Amino acid sequence: MLDLRGDPIALTAALVDIPSESRNEARIADEVEAALRAQTTGFEIIRNGNAVLARTSRNRPSRVLLAGHLDTVPPAGNLPSRLENGELYGCGTADMKSGDAVFLHLAATVAEPVHDLTLVFYDCEEIEAAANGLGRIENELRDWLSADVAILGEPTAGYIEAGCQGTLRVVISATGTRAHSARSWLGDNAIHKLGAVLDRLARYQARSVDIDGCTYREGLSAVRVDGGVAGNVIPDRASVTVNYRFAPTGRWPRPCSTSTRCSTGWTCRSSRRTPPRVPCPGCRSRPPKHWSRPPVGRSGRSTGGPTCRASRRWASPRSTTDPVIPIWRTGATSGFRPPRSRWPSTCCGNT
Repeated sequence: MLDLRGDPIALTAALVDIPSESRNEARIADEVEAALRAQTTGFEIIRNGNAVLARTSRNRPSRVLLAGHLDTVPPAGNLPSRLENGELYGCGTADMKSGDAVFLHLAATVAEPVHDLTLVFYDCEEIEAAANGLGRIENELRDWLSADVAILGEPTAGYIEAGCQGTLRVVISATGTRAHSARSWLGDNAIHKLGAVLDRLARYQARSVDIDGCTYREGLSAVRVDGGVAGNVIPDRASVTVNYRFAPTGRWPRPCSTSTRCSTGWTCRSSRRTPPRVPCPGCRSRPPKHWSRPPVGRSGRSTGGPTCRASRRWASPRSTTDPVIPIWRTGATSGFRPPRSRWPSTCCGNT
């Protein structure tokens, strides 16, 4: 059984050593549920599919929701875990079994929390949004997602990340005329037509937007190029997928319709659009109700805790169902995946 009261580093390693690729979380959910039932007190614990939820009802003046996903991306030869030079290696150490370990450890060791707690360990976060376990919880157990503030244990290198950028994905397509490359003048190369798109993207200067002490750096990037028929054929079709990450300023980019003629020879269509979130009240001058002091001041510096910064990533569409709930990300590890997922074993106290 998982030892929730022991060393959080060892607990992280134990979680990592339970394979839990998306859609295969049953075993780790079983282990987490059993450990919570055996090693915590004062929690109502339920199971929903491969998600495990637990909450206290101590009539505290406020409630904090601690959320983490149990699944990982597919392993890449990085199981089982191993500890080398003070760093823990293995699939999911950074994203996000270290965060799960901290939340489980807190649930088992903090006897009298100042706030009521809700723990949500959910499935299928690393794949398409429609499969995200929080969507199922929203539909079936909506009241379990009610809280004064939600904290996601995603890797942030010890920072508090506030809000998130929006994302817009657009596919720009070009058409031409197919021909044999030995007689290229008889064709019209669709790939060449996209050269102007790629050139414009390469010259784009990203905006940096400051919102209440959090700096969001926007991005406009080509993330996929498709085209070509064979090595001796002039292509008649090609496309480039563009991803735009934009700050939560209230000015959303207008998406293309299903199919819009956006320039000579190009057709644009939106494939995905997700709204941003503004920084939560905890990163402003007024803290959420019932906090004894602001966790983070207006300057973006914490009052005795980690620094606040803007979240660069898009938040899960099911992070919480109530847009009024302030959401933070905070975790001990880097917010960027290294070649082999790793977690510095000295950072547990930062979460």
